Amino acid sequence: MFKKLWLIFGPVLIAGACLGALLLSPFRFSHPSAKTLSTAATSMSSNVIKGEAIKDAAFNADYIPVIGSSELSRMDPLHPSVMAEKYDWKNKPFLIGAPGTQSLTHFLSLQATGQHLTGKKAVVIISPQWFVPRGVKSEMFDFFYSPLQTSYFLVHAKDSAATRYAAKRILDLTSDTTSGVMRDALKNKALGLPLTTVQKVYINNIKRPGLQHQDQLFSQLFIHGREKELAKGLKVLPDEQDLQTLDQVATTLGRKATAGNPFGIQKKFYEQRILPNQAKLKGEQSNFNYESSPEFSDFQLMLDFFAQHKMAVQFIIPPVNARWASYTGLSQDMLDNFSTKISYQLKSQGFNNIVDMTKDGNEDYFMQDTIHLGWRGWLKVDQHVQPFMATKKAGKVSYKISDDYLDRSWQDVAGNQVQDFEE
Repeated sequence: MFKKLWLIFGPVLIAGACLGALLLSPFRFSHPSAKTLSTAATSMSSNVIKGEAIKDAAFNADYIPVIGSSELSRMDPLHPSVMAEKYDWKNKPFLIGAPGTQSLTHFLSLQATGQHLTGKKAVVIISPQWFVPRGVKSEMFDFFYSPLQTSYFLVHAKDSAATRYAAKRILDLTSDTTSGVMRDALKNKALGLPLTTVQKVYINNIKRPGLQHQDQLFSQLFIHGREKELAKGLKVLPDEQDLQTLDQVATTLGRKATAGNPFGIQKKFYEQRILPNQAKLKGEQSNFNYESSPEFSDFQLMLDFFAQHKMAVQFIIPPVNARWASYTGLSQDMLDNFSTKISYQLKSQGFNNIVDMTKDGNEDYFMQDTIHLGWRGWLKVDQHVQPFMATKKAGKVSYKISDDYLDRSWQDVAGNQVQDFEE
């Protein structure tokens, strides 16, 4: 009987033991290839977002992080990834983000890169839609939550107001995700206490090595590239990078794609997402508010990271489709106030490279749908991003980080009252 059971389960047990030994071993697996990095740079795959190995390798190569969310997936021919490939930009965009990624996810992802981004550059596309009154949804943060990146945070983050705030937010948003030693360690960080000896030994010698090896083994296996979209876009672009010609291409593509609806929205999106409920959506967004949100403090965590690592960062504030906003009642004054508030948070701390496109939402073929950049919108982004990304080194930067932006009082201040905010 025992022999039969062993014949059935023995190989499984042996394989499991071997895999466990492999994951806990000090052996490091192969470095991601150039092809893997190229595929990962546009994949927006969750395993890349939640991992470390591929991003670390990319930032040591000729890639600069372009951080955002769902807009990054709108890969028409004028998208920076396509333009960089066509016109052989020296440094290529590495897209970090997906629908549902917001500031706290990006902070965890960034801080886990360690020194790989020190003294370098990044681009951040700030979606106003992140800044809803309740901030990031717990289920979305949970989906992109990375125990690997959290283990780095627990081991390396020094006690500070930002560290305590980040730990509290992770605890609040991952009640069913983190447990045991990791959760207890987060509680210590949230209280400003050092990790216990048991916590340090477990995370450093068991938990983190296992997670690192999982990342090295599996993150390269499940990357869905966008080679077809890139190839399609490359065929459309002219051989020479001439702004007037590119604007004509963007206009032609946009006009064809948005024909047949009053909002200048891509036809497929309009027919599937808008038309069936169009009457119900009139005036539906009149009470939307992007001025009061915990997201402003989550966003501050990214700024704290950029400052600590002496990075030069370009921030892009995209618009909302103005015709759609008018129909749904979304307030342009509120959007302007959001822009004022986030710009104040940036500039008051020394982040002055801001491309504010808030008032461009009425431009033809600027938006692909209701909130996402399209053909001429991406072209305007390209005009700013390309020269910024021409060099990878940050140069001399100077920031003055204020912990006041982690406070509830800043989260709630209205955009037209920021000048009265006392730091």
